[in-house]
Amino acid sequence: MPFPSSISIHKMQQQPLSFSIFFFFFLLGFASADYLQNSDFESLPKNVTGNSSVAFVLLNENNTMPGWTFQGTVQYVTAGRGVTLPDNGHAIELGQDAKVNQSFKANGDYANYILTFSLAPCGQNCSANAKVIVSGPDNQGIFSFKQHYGKQAWQSYGQYLGLSGHEESVSLVFESQSVESEDNSTCWPLIDSLLVKAVDKLVQGKDNILLNGGFESGPEFLSNSTEGILLDSALSPVESPLRQLAVVGTIRYIDSKHFSVPHGNAAVEIVSGVSAGIHTEVSLAQGSAYNLDFTLGDANNACEGDFIVEVQAGSVVQNFTITSNGTGSAKKSSIKFEAVSSATPISFSSFTSSQTKDGIFCGPVVDDVVLLSSNSPKIAIKPSILICLLLLIVILWY
Repeated sequence: MPFPSSISIHKMQQQPLSFSIFFFFFLLGFASADYLQNSDFESLPKNVTGNSSVAFVLLNENNTMPGWTFQGTVQYVTAGRGVTLPDNGHAIELGQDAKVNQSFKANGDYANYILTFSLAPCGQNCSANAKVIVSGPDNQGIFSFKQHYGKQAWQSYGQYLGLSGHEESVSLVFESQSVESEDNSTCWPLIDSLLVKAVDKLVQGKDNILLNGGFESGPEFLSNSTEGILLDSALSPVESPLRQLAVVGTIRYIDSKHFSVPHGNAAVEIVSGVSAGIHTEVSLAQGSAYNLDFTLGDANNACEGDFIVEVQAGSVVQNFTITSNGTGSAKKSSIKFEAVSSATPISFSSFTSSQTKDGIFCGPVVDDVVLLSSNSPKIAIKPSILICLLLLIVILWY
């Protein structure tokens, strides 16, 4: 949704305060609109009652799912009897040749659409084998339940869907991928708690050349998720759910509500060990000097040990060691470098593999990455001069 023009803002300032507050909350509500129908599968299929004691109900032409079309073997699942779901409610299981689809309309100007969803295995022997193919207009990914990446029996993932706008139809498709379990039975994935978020094109600010250096632009956090969002490899910054930043290996997108985040509302925890991390390329003036400031720490999730993070800024590569006791430490660091080419790489990679005492994979947190030119002279204005300038502005105004 485009920001109001300067003329619109001027008119707003002339309106009563109550109108401005209403308009602000209108914008907020519009930005957080739920694009999907029945995204948590709590609207029951036809011929299924709310007090049904049947854990798995096969969907067919007589038992259709509100908001969704489907083909193949799809079952409506109720939590319990060995099935754990994010809200202890309902989900769907994608069985043999199963595919579910929902299309929604993109709003306003072109925006990038990012999906958050939960994936769970169906059965104890299927914990490492539940796989699902997720497709959007411009991207496709294969996701599997990862053992030792959380304490819950389900996990949240983020996926970039594509760029759409002006009432274009955005199609979201989930498709099953069969695998064998430890007891030679076939395992199928459960999906639940879907959330689609629209992200406008990021604009470079004067205070940071690096787009999304604070990692605030990414998948939406689910209200009932306490373990963050897993982001698998996305080697193109354009197709990454962490906007403008490519992902290598697996990282955890964490929020300040449940983790220690050094700055803002979100940060990145590198969890899949050696060589995992994030990277991007920035167009800089060749031969000019720059500063890369950043914060490294831990997520306050009992992840203890020495984290080694390799930071690359242009042709400068430097290792930083963070000693963590798992309680939310954070330390600011910086690198000075000269841009040797117009396409300058910026990356953060882990050199260590870490686990908590519970066996959960964890690692260093990266946040608040700021890239600025060090060539621009800084002009210091004395307070007395500033006061005189302000008085002069007031006199001329009246």
